[in-house]
Amino acid sequence: MTEDTRTEPEETIQAQPVAEEDDFSAAAPPHPAAAGTGEVSFGDAEAPAASELKIAQDKADDYLELAKRTQADFENYRKRMARENAAAVDRGMAKLAKELLPAIDHLELALKAAAGHEDVVKGFAMVAGELQAALNRVGIQTFSPQGEVFDPNEHEAMAQQPHEGVEPGTVVEVYQSGYRINGAVLRPARVVVAG
Repeated sequence: MTEDTRTEPEETIQAQPVAEEDDFSAAAPPHPAAAGTGEVSFGDAEAPAASELKIAQDKADDYLELAKRTQADFENYRKRMARENAAAVDRGMAKLAKELLPAIDHLELALKAAAGHEDVVKGFAMVAGELQAALNRVGIQTFSPQGEVFDPNEHEAMAQQPHEGVEPGTVVEVYQSGYRINGAVLRPARVVVAG
């Protein structure tokens, strides 16, 4: 009898694990954290994806900020270069004008000296007018401060003479006209001031 009891439990034990294993594999898929699947679960499957998304969003924000700063730097560079180019053009025109101004001054003196010779005066006047028009086209204007209050920023006093009926410090005579380039004084007017 002892032999029968031993045989039956061995058969039952061997039959049950085989039957249970077959039922388990057919009934449910393996757990994601089970050995051999390659996946690791920490309880919340969305947490790693959310942190990766946050990191990617932070990088995108950093790149956007960098792009905005680069664009602003380029805009500032473009504006600075435009200002520097305009200033260089003005310096070039000012240099040319300074070379031409003595010729214009001599023409004006010749016009005054040739007052009795109408044909000569006409020719000098035409040349002087063309030169003035050319200077005006490039932004260089002449100014004559006759009757204005003396301004050392725009006038150069050649002499001071007493004049009756004129307020002291007033320009009474202009020896040479002054010139401005885009509002800045290119050459001050040379004047006589009432004392």
